[in-house]
Amino acid sequence: MPGKIEQRLAEIGVALPSAPLPAANYLPFVNVKGLLHVAGQLPLLDGKLATGKLGADAEISAGAAAAKICAINLLAQVRAACNGDLDRLEQVVKVTGFVNSTPDFGEHPAVINGTSNFLVEILGAAGRHARSAVGVASLPFGAMVEVEGVFRIR
Repeated sequence: MPGKIEQRLAEIGVALPSAPLPAANYLPFVNVKGLLHVAGQLPLLDGKLATGKLGADAEISAGAAAAKICAINLLAQVRAACNGDLDRLEQVVKVTGFVNSTPDFGEHPAVINGTSNFLVEILGAAGRHARSAVGVASLPFGAMVEVEGVFRIR
């Protein structure tokens, strides 16, 4: 039987994928005394990676949609870390979003709102978090965004 968080996801039509495997020599998550550090997640959904550079060939709305996919993948990693019980998630502590952008692009927060808004929509007050939104010259595989997170779990 799905828990409360999985039921909320189902209500809005989101099914979490299997937790993506690391693309290199690192762990997808590390639990340090109930603080779960989840490695950066790319906007990969159904085998398709959202690519592009904000300020050049990608719009803010596309970047925000890609950031939402990153949030979905973050939750998939949290579920894996919690042995399938996503209801062990107590609080999103911190989100760091990296935006593949041109030097003159300045709307990084609007892009990473795709992650933040989704987490609050799903988790309510437990989804509110500290955050950084940073512009970078490039990301792995040409990804539009990458988002990492810290979560408090029980």
